Amino acid sequence: MRKSNRQTFTCVGINSTISIIKSKRFQIEKVLIIKNSQAEKNQNLSEILKTVKPNLVRKVSDKKLAFRFKTQGVAITFSGDLIFDENTDYPNEEGSCLLVLDQVEDPQNFGQIIRTVECAGIKGIVYSKHHSVSLTETVLQISQGAFVNMKFYEVTNIRNELKKLKKNNFWVVGLENSVNASAWHSIDYSGKTVIVIGSEGSGVRRKVLETCDFIATIPMQGITNSLNVSAAASVIAFEILRQKMEKK
Repeated sequence: MRKSNRQTFTCVGINSTISIIKSKRFQIEKVLIIKNSQAEKNQNLSEILKTVKPNLVRKVSDKKLAFRFKTQGVAITFSGDLIFDENTDYPNEEGSCLLVLDQVEDPQNFGQIIRTVECAGIKGIVYSKHHSVSLTETVLQISQGAFVNMKFYEVTNIRNELKKLKKNNFWVVGLENSVNASAWHSIDYSGKTVIVIGSEGSGVRRKVLETCDFIATIPMQGITNSLNVSAAASVIAFEILRQKMEKK
C-alpha cells in the first residue's frame, strides 16, 4: 500500500484546532493565538493545548494575523497523511460506505459535504485530480474539523476507481434526476456501498452513470428542480445511516 507524501496545512478557528489536536492523526507544527481573543479565553482550547509541546504554541499581537484569524483568534499548522491516491487500499469492512464526487468545483460545497457526511458515518471521499476542487485549506476550514475523521482519495479517473471498487464487492449508486431512477430511500444500502454525486451544474457525467449499479433520485415538489449538491449528499448520507441503525 503506497500513501501520498505528507502534506502541510493551516486551519483557522477554535473547533478546527481542537479537533486536529484531539485526533492525534497529525503532527502539530505550530499554534498561533492572538492575545485577548476568544481563543485565548476559551477553556476547552486551553485544556487541549496542554497536550501540545509548549514551544509550538505562541501568543501574538500582530494586527495582520488578527485580521486573518477573524474573530476567534487561533490558527494551527499541521502535517500528515490526509490525501491518498489510487494506489491506496480503500476501506473494505462489511457496511463500508464511500462518497464519490464527480467534478464538484465549489470549495464551499466540498467543505459542507465533508462535515455532513462525517456526521452520518461515511469514512472516505473520492474525488478527481482534474476538473474538481482540491482539498484546500478553505475546504478544510469550512468542514469545521470534520475532515480529521475522513480519508480523502485524489484519483486520476473516477470510472476506473468505480470499476475497482465493484471488483471489491461494492455496490455503486449514482444520484441523479432521471425517469429511470429509483427513489433514494428504496435502495438497500446495508452492504458495501459507493454513492456518486455530480457537479453543481451538470450532475453525474453520463459515462460515470453507466458504471453505476443503481440510479437514485430525490423527487422535488417545489419550483426548483434540484437540490444543492451538499444538501443532496446530506439526504442520501442520512438515509444510509437510518437504514443501518434500523438493522442493529
